[in-house]
Amino acid sequence: MSQSDAANTTNSYRDVWRVSLPLVISMTTTVVMTFTDRVFLANYSIDAIAAALPAGIAAFVFLSFFADTAGYSNVIIAQYAGAGALQRVGKAMWQGIYFSMIAWLILVGLSLGAGPLFQLVGHAAEVQQLEVIYFRVLCLGSGIHIVGMSLSSFYTGRGATRPVMIIYIIGMLLNVPLDYALINGVWIFPELGILGAGLATVFSWTVVTALLAVIVFTRENDRVFKILKNYHFNSDLFRRLLRFGVPSALQFSLDVFAFLFFVIMVGRIGKMELVVTNIAISLDSVSFRPLMGFALGTSTLVGQALGRNRPDQAVDAAKATMVIAGGYISVLVLLYLFVPQPLLELFRPRDFSPEEFAVIKGMGVEVLRFVAAYLLLDGLYMISTAVLKGAGDTRFIMGSIAVISMFGLVLPLYIGMAVFGLGLYFAWGCLVVFLCQLAAVTFWRFSQGKWKTMRVIE
Repeated sequence: MSQSDAANTTNSYRDVWRVSLPLVISMTTTVVMTFTDRVFLANYSIDAIAAALPAGIAAFVFLSFFADTAGYSNVIIAQYAGAGALQRVGKAMWQGIYFSMIAWLILVGLSLGAGPLFQLVGHAAEVQQLEVIYFRVLCLGSGIHIVGMSLSSFYTGRGATRPVMIIYIIGMLLNVPLDYALINGVWIFPELGILGAGLATVFSWTVVTALLAVIVFTRENDRVFKILKNYHFNSDLFRRLLRFGVPSALQFSLDVFAFLFFVIMVGRIGKMELVVTNIAISLDSVSFRPLMGFALGTSTLVGQALGRNRPDQAVDAAKATMVIAGGYISVLVLLYLFVPQPLLELFRPRDFSPEEFAVIKGMGVEVLRFVAAYLLLDGLYMISTAVLKGAGDTRFIMGSIAVISMFGLVLPLYIGMAVFGLGLYFAWGCLVVFLCQLAAVTFWRFSQGKWKTMRVIE
């Protein structure tokens, strides 16, 4: 390696840490909120923890589509910043906000269909009732979160990720104690169970969005980026947001939908299997959410590099991120393989005897081995996809994920479980194979290099 190549590699690792680490910490705050939420609900009752995962993922399917579309303004802003077109940054952010308001209205309408939706799922009646409550609260409040995503893109797209990190930490510090209080009814708060968990989440979203608005709409930002002056609707930029953002969002939503279908099918086996799967996926979120931070940072760095017409820098940033994320995931793999039981003990319900929980723990140890098998694949898939998103290669991602989700997971899972009566471990095996396919296809597209000539700005 030449001295110049070594310097470029060093700069790539430095840039990844500078941009991605605050985003990883920001996403880790959501891990802490989700993880403690699940632990509190598991300790509260077995029905609450059984309902939280399917209802939470169902809400996340819709939320992620709208949030990812609005959040694609991050890539547009990154390419404008790389090209030095700073006065276009404010316009790009506002189009995300306008989309967020439309999305909020749609999500409010979706909340009204919660009852029929979970009747169709077919879980136990007591679980269904809680699923409806949790889903409805998250849908009603999720528009606030989507507006926050649009506001945060003003900072993340420019690589100024530290302010976003600080605000998300504040949101976490408010959410965790409020979550515990509203679920269990402590201090001055009523005991609301799963309703309390949903309300605590919406409250933290509101605080985060309000704080982001305070730091975005300043005189200095208006002077440099025309934040306040460029609030008008811009049809060209809005169409561009939809053109690239909708396929990107559909990719992520299809991915989440595949997981939702997986959870629904597992829930039809029995309540214990659903609880074990909920616990395993809650533990998996410890890797997934920080990976989302690395992915968002990668999209930003790739977008900025392509805005400067330096695809070589985009490749270096992607490779550096893969190495860093791979090291982090490897630590989790070792934990899941060699010390699974202490992790599972965190989720012991207070209404379960040690003998009853031993059954869950025994299945949980086996399921965490499946999680360990796909974690590195998941990391490779997410970083490769982030590169393609940062360039604007979103239609390929959407099409390939749609095909793989249907033929690589949904159909095999349905045939195996509904037709042949195969059980929990077959379902988790299907999930591992599914992620193998996702990683292979997206890394192939990344290696092919067509994305290097793509742009999302004029």
